[in-house]
Amino acid sequence: MRARSFFDTNVLIYADDKAAPAKQRRALDLIAEHRRARTGVVSLQVLQEYFVTVTRKLHLDPRIARRKVELIAEFDVASPEVADILAAIDLHRLHGVSFWDALVLRAAKQTGCSILLSEDMQGNREIDGVQIVNPFQ
Repeated sequence: MRARSFFDTNVLIYADDKAAPAKQRRALDLIAEHRRARTGVVSLQVLQEYFVTVTRKLHLDPRIARRKVELIAEFDVASPEVADILAAIDLHRLHGVSFWDALVLRAAKQTGCSILLSEDMQGNREIDGVQIVNPFQ
């Protein structure tokens, strides 16, 4: 059984990026695997970032992007509260990660994920009990 894993936005974006076929295949495989095992988690932040990025940078039709957001939202979805924002500020200060990355880390921790799948953060680093894994390495 796969570990409960949090998907950072960049992994989801690669699922739509035809310019990076190897990463696209890997992202699609991860999404399918975690969908079957019911171990995938995202946050409201990730859903928002995904929509903005695929419509602006990949020029995906907004109607299609909306439908994909619905599909991704079949994973567990973390909804941050004020305490999460404050905790993310503390993670930002303590570990030197961007506030937005800290908010993703906090969401991963709060939803019981032991793994954060991300290309953008330092892979093979553990922060607050969450192992950051670059799935494309």
